[in-house]
Amino acid sequence: MSFQILAIDVTDAETAKQVLPVQHRAYAVEAELIGFDGIPPLHEDLAGLMSSTENWLARYDGDSLVGAVAYELPDAETVEISRLVVDPAHARQGHGRALLDHLDALEPRPIGLVSTGTANTPATRLYLSRGYQETERITVAPGVQVTRFRRER
Repeated sequence: MSFQILAIDVTDAETAKQVLPVQHRAYAVEAELIGFDGIPPLHEDLAGLMSSTENWLARYDGDSLVGAVAYELPDAETVEISRLVVDPAHARQGHGRALLDHLDALEPRPIGLVSTGTANTPATRLYLSRGYQETERITVAPGVQVTRFRRER
C-alpha cells in the first residue's frame, strides 16, 4: 500500500465529488453510534461542501481517498478540527491518527480544539489518546450530547 497525505481544495468539483461520499459514509456511522441523524455534514450536498472555507488534508491509498480532515485557523495560537472522516471500509486502520499527526506537523499551534458526539467512543478515545481533554458537553437534541475537547502544548 502506498499512502500519502495531500492538501486538497474542496472548491474543486472533482475533489469534492471524491470527498462527499466518504464524508456521508463516515457521518452515517457516527449518526448510528450517537443515535442522531441531524449531523449537518451527513446531509451536506456537493454545493455545500464546495462552499467550505476550511483547510483540508486527504489521505489516499494509491488513487483512492480513504479519509480527510478539515480544520480552521481562527487565530495565531489555535487549530480547530472541524471534520475528521474515514471511509468506514478503512476504519480502525490508523488513517484518522495519520491525518491528525500530519496536521500537527503542518500546523504546530499551541492550542487544539475539536468536538464529537459524546457517544462516539472511537473518536473520543482517539482525541483523548492525543492529549485532548474534555472541556464541556453540550446537549444538541434530546438524549444527544456533543463533547468539546481542548489540547494545549
